[in-house]
Amino acid sequence: MRFLRRAKGQHRCWPFVFLALLLAAVPALPQSVAPSAAQLAAAVDRHYNTLHRLRVNFTETYQGMGMDRHESGVLLLEKPGRMRWNYAEPAGKAFVLDGKYGWFYTPGDAQVQRIPAKKLDDLRSPLRFLLGHAQLTKELTGLTMTPADNGAFRLRGVPRGMEQRVRTLEVIVTADGTIHAMTLEELDGSRTSFAFEKEEANPVLAADTFRFTPPAGVQVVEGAPPV
Repeated sequence: MRFLRRAKGQHRCWPFVFLALLLAAVPALPQSVAPSAAQLAAAVDRHYNTLHRLRVNFTETYQGMGMDRHESGVLLLEKPGRMRWNYAEPAGKAFVLDGKYGWFYTPGDAQVQRIPAKKLDDLRSPLRFLLGHAQLTKELTGLTMTPADNGAFRLRGVPRGMEQRVRTLEVIVTADGTIHAMTLEELDGSRTSFAFEKEEANPVLAADTFRFTPPAGVQVVEGAPPV
C-alpha cells in the first residue's frame, strides 16, 4: 500500500477515504437476470451493512512511477471507523486507523507518520466504506455495470469529489454483494489493485487490535495531509 508522498519519492499517498455503505433492501434476482448497476450496488450495501467487524486476506499490486510492487496480508475492519492492514509481505509493515489517527509504518523507517483521521485522504480506505453509513451509488459518480469473469460483475465509477485526481474505481462483486477485487486508476496512469479472499464476518478480535504502539526508538511525526 502506498503511504504518504515523501520528498524523496519513496511513497505516494492515495486519493480518498470512503464512508461506508447503507442498508438497502432489494429482492433476490433470478440467476438468469443480470442486475442493474443500482441493484448490484444495493446488494453490496446490504451485504456489508449488517457487519460490525470484518477480516479478509488481501493481495495488493501497485503499478506506476516505474514500479511494479506486490504485497499481501490481512485487513481488519471494525465499526465505527477503525481499520488495520497487517502485511505479511513485507513483514511488519502496517497501517492502522484507530478512529482518531491514521498511523503509517514500514520496518526500517526512522519515523512513524501520524495523521488525524478527519484529514486523511487515502486509497488505503476503499474498504472503510464497507462499514460506514453511505450508499455506493452516492460515493461513485457515473456508476456502470458490466459482466466480469466467473459469473461476477464489474461496477465502475469515479469517487465523488476526486474527479481531478482519479480516472476510475472498478469493483468486482458477486450477485450477493461480496467484493472480490477493486482497482483504482489515477489520472497519471498509476494503478492500485486489491484482490480479496477468505472473508470472515464479525470475527472475534483482541481489544488492542486497532491500537498502534510505535517501535522503541522510532520517532512519531505529524504527517501532512494529502495535497
